[in-house]
Amino acid sequence: MIIDPLGDAPEPRAPADDESAGAARTDVDLWQLRVDHLAEDRLDPSELDADERVRLAGPLRVADRLRYGIGHVALRRLLAPRLGLAPAEVAYRREPCPGCGALHGRPAVDGPPGAPHFSLSHSGDVVLIGIATRTIGVDVESFPKAATVREVTAALHPLERAEIAGAADAPEAFARIWCRKEAYLKGIGIGVARSLDKDYLGERDPSALPAGWDVRNVPTAGGHAAAVAVEGPMGRVRTSWLPASFVTAASAGAPA
Repeated sequence: MIIDPLGDAPEPRAPADDESAGAARTDVDLWQLRVDHLAEDRLDPSELDADERVRLAGPLRVADRLRYGIGHVALRRLLAPRLGLAPAEVAYRREPCPGCGALHGRPAVDGPPGAPHFSLSHSGDVVLIGIATRTIGVDVESFPKAATVREVTAALHPLERAEIAGAADAPEAFARIWCRKEAYLKGIGIGVARSLDKDYLGERDPSALPAGWDVRNVPTAGGHAAAVAVEGPMGRVRTSWLPASFVTAASAGAPA
């Protein structure tokens, strides 16, 4: 595994000693890949399922195909050894939506009880994958334009709006808060269908975060922000960068 040499993102928040006292902490494994370090013709899509290959062959821009392909190939190669399967044999399902109960909620491994939980995100030049033994959500975002910050900030929680307004760099502050919010919303399985002002996911008041969830910033590449959210208290967060060769035909297999 390759340790991250990039970025100046804030360090993850360490849980307080008395936080969620008595509850078992969940360790998290995070992997990141650089999209701009791989040419499209080197990506090996042979392990993807039929639906993934159709999506990859769709009318996407080159950068979008790379983000999608890298993310889904890497996810299969990371999950496979944990499931005792070949990457092409990994199957997915959708959990019930917490809002309506239909099967369009959080994606999950279609396997036996105890299968690992995962989350996948990609934006700009970065793909981010998280795996844990409990429900997890991850998000990575490239810093937005100032106009986007102005348009979207009004929809956020009042305390989040105040943090962005008081920041020296509003796009960076917005990206960090947005990642924290989206990681949590992915974790609960409802995504941005939930009102953006309902939950506080800012950085200044840990006591105001949603009950039963731990959220941390993740160091990533410059010009990007990233975050991870886990149901229950979070333990150790191991963050590694994977080389481009991990998703090519010559890949030697998943890291431990």
